[in-house]
Amino acid sequence: MRQILFRLIGILEVAGGGYGMIQMLYRLLPFRAHDSVVALIGLALYAFVLVAGVLLLENSERGVRWSGWAQLLQLPLIATPVFSWALHCGGYVNVFATLHLPPHLGLAAHFGSQAFVLAVGGPAAAHLGINLLALLSWLVLKLR
Repeated sequence: MRQILFRLIGILEVAGGGYGMIQMLYRLLPFRAHDSVVALIGLALYAFVLVAGVLLLENSERGVRWSGWAQLLQLPLIATPVFSWALHCGGYVNVFATLHLPPHLGLAAHFGSQAFVLAVGGPAAAHLGINLLALLSWLVLKLR
């Protein structure tokens, strides 16, 4: 069972990391100063996730460790007027709270996708959340 779960995590990391790298390369093409810096950071993150997934599929101990870090990077969902961060590779199941009057909880899920948001600034109504798929994957990786 452990091997099946590790392979599933590795496949999601390889697919999401590869697709994310393609998206970041496409984002780099216009060579705008601000967007290019964010795209380079995204490219490095997606490359890291891709390599972690490949190493995990090879059943490497380094792959387990790197995949744990890759899952931790995907864990938080932060969207505030001051700072925004979100990363997912392969899929997500986000539980989030909108910090606006009245506050409310939300659930969003999607598979076969990737996204990277890093910004100074963000929406007027803050959202804070956690990626449950990344949390579950991180816990599976810790249960060697």
